[in-house]
Amino acid sequence: MDGWAWPGDFMERCRCQHADLRSALVDEVRRLTKGCTHEPVPEDVGVAFTRAKVEPMVRGLFSKVEQDVVLATLEKSVVYVTSSTIEPLILNHSWDRSAWELANLYLLSVGAELLGKEAPRLVGLSEETTCYVSPDYFADDPFADFIVHEAAHIFHNCKRRTIGLRETRTKEWLLDIEYRQRETFAYSCEATPASSLARRVRPSAGSSLPTTARNAASLRSASTRPRWRASSRRRPARGTAGR
Repeated sequence: MDGWAWPGDFMERCRCQHADLRSALVDEVRRLTKGCTHEPVPEDVGVAFTRAKVEPMVRGLFSKVEQDVVLATLEKSVVYVTSSTIEPLILNHSWDRSAWELANLYLLSVGAELLGKEAPRLVGLSEETTCYVSPDYFADDPFADFIVHEAAHIFHNCKRRTIGLRETRTKEWLLDIEYRQRETFAYSCEATPASSLARRVRPSAGSSLPTTARNAASLRSASTRPRWRASSRRRPARGTAGR
């Protein structure tokens, strides 16, 4: 879009353009969701709830000396995209693309029309150390755990030094997940029963990991991609079997 359509110097034009486009996005979301509601979000879904969800995964993938630090980050990472949070999220998010994706995530959760044919059908979005989760999380689906899925993406989005862990030349990220396998890794963590994933990734002699946990662990690699990339969990198209 041509920034010259706004008055003022370069910085003022950028500021006005940003504010006007975000306000227009909020107005469109309001229009599309008029009269719509989403799945209710329980009141008791704070830090303790999130910690209980992600703790087995963390206990299974990190050493004892790192587990508490990682848990302290993940337990505060979840933001539910609801009718009361969507507008501040759109207006204040740093990235235009992410604001648009969060708007579509919210629209999908209330059954409203999405923002174009190419709009993603998201139920979760992970950026740096934040997990944005749809209220659809609380629908009756025993096979879906968006929180675990999005928290798993934090492992390759977040550098170790960001949360106070020791970083080396060959160990920069919380977990080095091969770029093409990141979604597979997150789905593996999501699908593995908590009791199984809680077992250690490095079993003692003579023991073995459950198949799904072993597959998740095998996706860890020495990836050195320097850039951060948002990751998301998508809702399957209607009629698709399984996930």
